[in-house]
Amino acid sequence: MTSSATSSTEPSALLEMKVYAKKDPVVVNTSKAAPFGWWPAIVIALVAFIDRVEINLIAGALPAIIDHFEISKTAAGAIPTAASIAGAILVLPAGRIADRAPRVVTIALVVLAWALLSIASGLAMSFLMFFMVRVLIGGAGQLYNPPASSLIADYYPAKSRASAYGFERAGYYMGLPAGVILGGIVAEAFDWRTVFFLAAVPGLLIAALVLTLREPLRGTGDRIDRHLAGNVEGSKAEHVTDTRGIIEQTKELLQIPTLRGVTIALACLSFGVAGLFYWMPTFLTEVEGVADDTGATLSGAVGGTGIVIGILIGSILGNKYHGVRPGWRIVVSVWGLLVGALGLTGTVLLPGIEIRSAMIALACVGFAAAMPNMTSANADVLPANGRGMGFAMLTFLVTLGGSFGPLLIGIAADIVTLQYAMFMLLPPLFLCIWVALKIRSTYDEDAAKALASGGGAALDAPVGH
Repeated sequence: MTSSATSSTEPSALLEMKVYAKKDPVVVNTSKAAPFGWWPAIVIALVAFIDRVEINLIAGALPAIIDHFEISKTAAGAIPTAASIAGAILVLPAGRIADRAPRVVTIALVVLAWALLSIASGLAMSFLMFFMVRVLIGGAGQLYNPPASSLIADYYPAKSRASAYGFERAGYYMGLPAGVILGGIVAEAFDWRTVFFLAAVPGLLIAALVLTLREPLRGTGDRIDRHLAGNVEGSKAEHVTDTRGIIEQTKELLQIPTLRGVTIALACLSFGVAGLFYWMPTFLTEVEGVADDTGATLSGAVGGTGIVIGILIGSILGNKYHGVRPGWRIVVSVWGLLVGALGLTGTVLLPGIEIRSAMIALACVGFAAAMPNMTSANADVLPANGRGMGFAMLTFLVTLGGSFGPLLIGIAADIVTLQYAMFMLLPPLFLCIWVALKIRSTYDEDAAKALASGGGAALDAPVGH
């Protein structure tokens, strides 16, 4: 992964480089896994956490919402589907913005919008009003991902990206069960409206925390990687904004085989995971006969435990042999996806609340181990000036994949039963394993091309910093 400018001597751990616009160059210790500290990854993880908490509050409070508005399971399943489609429509323009506009300010504004829309959810006086507010929050909810993913790639070099994206994925996936638990407990103790009022408070606080981050120059993490590879000229290269149109830029990015594979695999995975977390509390209530709040708490607690374990395993393994063993991040992802698919299969097939709980935990361990590695692989194969758009494309298809899980299960549950409807989650999960296996052989070459794409002589000053 080095260029023709590779030095014959071991590069120094200390590198003087320009990191922030309108600021003097700083000396960066490139031997550290996190040269700029872990605070940026933690803040972005909190953003992902509150996003998923707010989105999944409805799953925990769903039985109460269905009773209050007197709606069918099909109508209930249509809520996240419509919200996800709204997010998918906006995410490609969001990727464009992420490659040009200040990312820190963009993320802070998005989180603030979530908090205000959460309050509006609790104030809805009819199902139509509630439905429309949830569509709006779904549209806003996807806008943070492209700028946040781009920021992580600039703050952290490749050797530590699995850990950095692990933080973000941990926040994202911990928000799923946390939202389910909070929604179920608060709806049972008070009412479903209180659920959304309470969620607005941490949203406002996290929006303020985002503004503590500084905006790094795009391509900073890649310049550190080139320095570590001995590419002197590449470590000094400046970022140049891609000024092409969305269609032209998207066509070129889709020529990257690993990007296509990661996107398809995660879209299939999202279908299964979205359906699992949205319907699992109701599934446990109907199939195992537990109370509404117990179903929400149980599925959330065991899922959260599995997520923590999976993130730790996936992040450690993903970084351990990255750059040493061919396609290593994809290998870890495949094994994680396989464990997750088997766990979800057991959840649907095996009776008994204890066995189902164990299977939910196993599914979450596997999926959580795969996600930071797949996300890191996506960042590795994207050029610095296309990461916003690349992650927007990923988010677009992943969002569409996730949007159909809750809806199709809701439709099938009205026709047969919820237990039989859950079988629809299984085929896409095994499909994503097959797709991931196909890109193991393309990852290393695509990552090398992305790193070399900015590794020449210093380029013109960037636009939009």
